[in-house]
Amino acid sequence: MTFYDLSVTAANGNIISMNDYKGKVVMIVNTATGCGFTPHYKDIEEMYELYHDKGFEVIDVPCNQFAGQTPGTDEEIHQFCQLKYNTQFPQMKKSDVNGENAIPLFKYLKEQQGFKGFGKGPAALAMNTMLKKIDKDYKNNPEIKWNFTKFVVDREGNVVARFEPTAKMKEVAEFVGALIDG
Repeated sequence: MTFYDLSVTAANGNIISMNDYKGKVVMIVNTATGCGFTPHYKDIEEMYELYHDKGFEVIDVPCNQFAGQTPGTDEEIHQFCQLKYNTQFPQMKKSDVNGENAIPLFKYLKEQQGFKGFGKGPAALAMNTMLKKIDKDYKNNPEIKWNFTKFVVDREGNVVARFEPTAKMKEVAEFVGALIDG
């Protein structure tokens, strides 16, 4: 199985094939509307506007598995993102990214890029402390740890990076920019 064999359901119910993204750089992110990382939407939208015409796509998968921080309907989530962050990239149907009901796209992404840590700094320390209470073995499994985990797929369909929500968005943008312009 490859990235291009997968699909995801859009918020409007249409099935979106990853094959439609052949030759493009794609960032897949599980999102939430009521999270401390929700302002990442602003940076993701800026990246989308900057690179979309050069072959960059965003797949936004709202998820309510982390402290119930995405309680709304697909339509409410979409309205929030458009009103607050003027998002233009497509939004998918709210879905699970972990557990037995995780969508196949996220199962595949986690197989390709496992968890490598939160890095350094106050946010990383806070995430480590919180997750130790939830899952003592969190460091040793590939599961999504929190909202706004980002996976980057190159133009050949390889999952080349996983950025935890604690990664600086400038770092994410530079990585994507290098793939786009490289």
